[in-house]
Amino acid sequence: MSLAFLFPGQGSQAVGMGADLAAAFAPAREVFEEVDEALGQKLSTLMREGPEDQLTLTENAQPALMAVSLAVIRTLEREFGIGIGRAAFVAGHSLGEYSALCAAGALSLPDTARLLKLRGQAMQRAVPVGEGAMASLIGPKTDLALAEEAAAAGSAVGVCVVANDNNAGNVVISGAKAAVDRAIEKAKELGARAIPLNVSAPFHCPLMQPAADEMAAALAAAAIQAPRAPLVANVTARPTLDPEMIRRLLVEQVTGRVRWRESLVWLAEEGGVTRFAEAGAGKVLTGMAKRIAPDAEAVALNAPADLEAFAASL
Repeated sequence: MSLAFLFPGQGSQAVGMGADLAAAFAPAREVFEEVDEALGQKLSTLMREGPEDQLTLTENAQPALMAVSLAVIRTLEREFGIGIGRAAFVAGHSLGEYSALCAAGALSLPDTARLLKLRGQAMQRAVPVGEGAMASLIGPKTDLALAEEAAAAGSAVGVCVVANDNNAGNVVISGAKAAVDRAIEKAKELGARAIPLNVSAPFHCPLMQPAADEMAAALAAAAIQAPRAPLVANVTARPTLDPEMIRRLLVEQVTGRVRWRESLVWLAEEGGVTRFAEAGAGKVLTGMAKRIAPDAEAVALNAPADLEAFAASL
């Protein structure tokens, strides 16, 4: 069995996430305390009690989701003796790439929390609220080619690109609001359903360049080590262990496409992964993995019982 750990991105947050882990395991509580200290903020209280609108803010959701993922990983290591070295690869969806790198020892936990706080703030600053938009194109006819044709139609009136190639039947576009609206019309003509997303900014498109510039400066000063398991990067859908390449790819990722479908195809077909374990809040990536690599097993690890069952299965 070849294992890959997956780390979720924004949208998987929910009030109460991680609370059962903290109640059950001291290592999880330690992670939440360390993140609170790094940020100078009681993020763990916001995660546990809400309010939801504050947790959903990009600058809070990003470090919060990372904290839950790292609580899972540290608990597996300290309570069950399952280190990250058991994985052949790690991969994370958008902000989850930072979680993956922290889990694999490339970034320290305090640095990861601070980088994600800044990333959330920078993304919010990059485009005034209401000027950007994102939409999910879904349905059996939806694939990358359809999404690119729709985005090309939107580009006639402004910036519009494919932001997330999640899996067949689920591709996200991003850009200027008028351009995304035009792309939605085209997608419907092509036979896809289009759902505008309730997001605060148009992520993973060229409009995020000011945020990429901010992250480039922050990452230039960050200590990045070679990860203990190769990272399959969003931007390339290929593995890397090189700290300087990781630094560059994290900057490119702010404006670049999340090539998630391609990443999981590579992991299953070239990487030989037969089991995906999603570490953190929700089960979004588990569902995607089952659709992209149906011959592999996919499990979500976010409750104490999930961790216990996973440990017993290894």
